[in-house]
Amino acid sequence: MKVLVTGGAGFIGSHVCDEFLRAGHEVIALDNLSSGRRENLDPRVRLAVLDIRSPEAAELIRSERPQVMCHLAAQMDVRRSVEDPRFDAEANILGMLNLLEAARVAGVKKVIFSSTGGAIYGEQDVFPAPESHPTRPVSPYGVSKASGELYLGYYKAQYGLDYVALRYANVYGPRQNPHGEAGVVAIFAQRLVAGRECTIYGDGGQTRDFVFGPDVARANLLAFEKDYVGAVNIGTGIETDINRLYALLAEAAGSTLPVTHAPGKPGEQRRSCINPALAQKVLGWQPSVGVADGLRKTVEFFRAKAREPARAHG
Repeated sequence: MKVLVTGGAGFIGSHVCDEFLRAGHEVIALDNLSSGRRENLDPRVRLAVLDIRSPEAAELIRSERPQVMCHLAAQMDVRRSVEDPRFDAEANILGMLNLLEAARVAGVKKVIFSSTGGAIYGEQDVFPAPESHPTRPVSPYGVSKASGELYLGYYKAQYGLDYVALRYANVYGPRQNPHGEAGVVAIFAQRLVAGRECTIYGDGGQTRDFVFGPDVARANLLAFEKDYVGAVNIGTGIETDINRLYALLAEAAGSTLPVTHAPGKPGEQRRSCINPALAQKVLGWQPSVGVADGLRKTVEFFRAKAREPARAHG
């Protein structure tokens, strides 16, 4: 089948492209390359350099008529969404509607939407949070992802467009960009490999549910293959605090540098963790890479990247 992956040259999107290629599908990546990179893509993937808000992106869907669309392209920086909620809505709501309208016209059978398990629930009542947990996003980013899920529900009811909304925990792993919207793992891994000190904001006791990027990509393929419609958490159900995360990364990097602490960031959630039981039940998905092993693989990736210029000039 023909699969369109928006944000396909990005960190998670490129792993999704790899999964669908391995399963024998034809893959097209749509990416404006604002944070994605051509070198992330397998040469067999066709890349269309377009913005999801553009008429050209809609025309691509109408002309290519993919059977499935994995929608990962998004404004992903929570802090930027707070600073500029209009930009966040333009990318994450209007951009998505541009694609959904084109998908409806083109006869796309299923949309697999990259939602959020951390930002959509807000301050949690229970840990880990199931899909039935109230959605109380406290950032424009979380609001835009919740809106995306509601629009998908509308398109299913009105037009019969099937969908799965994958609510990701904190995704990390190889190919993650350590700049801009990056997560703490990519930032710490790059700095430790370079022999630079890291800073933890707050006391480091804040927890997150860290899930490995290639595991998340596999969930996209399973969501395509199964008949389930609705929201599904994609996480580990395990809380890891930032102090423990740093210790594991430093061990993997062979670093003895001490970590420094700075004042905590206002409004940051203290705990976040999602329950993946439904994913096991309806998709047959569960994480295959534990956090210690995943962090080691991530450090290896950044170490290899750091050696590339030396190889090129050697």
